[in-house]
Amino acid sequence: MENGNNLTNPTSEELLEKQPRVKSEMIDWLKAIIVAIVLVFIIRWLLFAPFIVEGASMEPNFKTDERVVVNKMIYDFRDPKPSEVVVFHVRKEQKDFIKRVIGVPGDKIQYQGDNLYVNGKKVEEPYIQGAIQEAHAKGELYNNVDFPNGIVKDSKVPEGYLFVMGDHRNNSRDSRAIGFVSMKDIVGRADVIFWPLDSAKWVKHK
Repeated sequence: MENGNNLTNPTSEELLEKQPRVKSEMIDWLKAIIVAIVLVFIIRWLLFAPFIVEGASMEPNFKTDERVVVNKMIYDFRDPKPSEVVVFHVRKEQKDFIKRVIGVPGDKIQYQGDNLYVNGKKVEEPYIQGAIQEAHAKGELYNNVDFPNGIVKDSKVPEGYLFVMGDHRNNSRDSRAIGFVSMKDIVGRADVIFWPLDSAKWVKHK
């Protein structure tokens, strides 16, 4: 008795035809996975890299444990500029720091109290102006380490180096203590805070 269902088993010829298609699809998937891995490698190691902020040296603009995307290729095309936030490697300590560029090669830096001078001209720092005003309202200085000082006596930034400081001037170990930073040790520019999500934003470099 017929039940109305026409069930047929695949023939050997059909199976043979299907095998190359399956093999071709597997090869395509394998190629796609390899391309994805290569792209991740390029993006992760050559173009951009994540960085975790440790400590309070860049407050109020960066807080500890925030995650930052570092643009590793920008300085392959140009040199760092004043007020840009950079990540660099400190060889003696075998760790990376995040600080703000204050002086570039040839600049003469003088920092007394909360007054910053570059090449004899006073420089306003809008990225910490609120914090400075808050400290002054309490009758305090925002900065407690002047420059030059007994540790770093030369005020002129050498060729191939940068002078950097943390935004939290009375709680930052920077060029005032570790000296000028070689451009060879610059990892890249901090461009985006991506974690936590409620703090996600583009980094302002002015």
